[in-house]
Amino acid sequence: MEQTLYHVQLKGRTVGPYDRRTIVGMRIRKALSSGDILVGADGTQLTVADLIGKRGPDFSPTRSGSYSLVQATYTAAMTELRARGAGIPSFRGEMEVRVQNDVLRLAGRFRQRFAWKEDRVKLPLKDFAHARVRGSLVDLWLRAGKGGDKLHRMTLELFTPESAGQFVDWLPQAKPLPKGHGDAGAVGVPTAVLVAGMGVLLALGIVLMAVLRHH
Repeated sequence: MEQTLYHVQLKGRTVGPYDRRTIVGMRIRKALSSGDILVGADGTQLTVADLIGKRGPDFSPTRSGSYSLVQATYTAAMTELRARGAGIPSFRGEMEVRVQNDVLRLAGRFRQRFAWKEDRVKLPLKDFAHARVRGSLVDLWLRAGKGGDKLHRMTLELFTPESAGQFVDWLPQAKPLPKGHGDAGAVGVPTAVLVAGMGVLLALGIVLMAVLRHH
């Protein structure tokens, strides 16, 4: 199937043409903004956000279950993942994010060994402890398992602030991030870093005291 190509109006210049996948990749890398104008072969104009909001003909992640369970569907991209052992692939490029009755379904492409694989993962909604919106980005903290206070973290690009806000509204169980945790990769990590830092300072202090006493 021949892909539709678009020219991009960028800083007074017209560049391209590019296909949809390339434009989505440029938006993920921040080379384009959601408001940049695209011009189709027939002269039709639309924004990058309009294009990304449409389902591409070549985007068909493995599907399962009934669409009657789907409450909302978004086009997204994973920009950060700190969730070792959580079973979440490091998706690359465009993803499909579905909010279902009791799970969040992520589907897309990721590298596995030396090949690309297309698959999906379902995460229980009850595991989402915190959510934070930063423009078109959504930071999500997931409980790392039974017991303990460590949380996994991932960041999704929703491409527009409106989509990011709507998406978080579908996760009422994810509370705002408590003050003092900043941009840490996972709640609980700052404490570990602090303890390690204090250990280093203590060791340096002991060495300094020994040197001073020697002199």
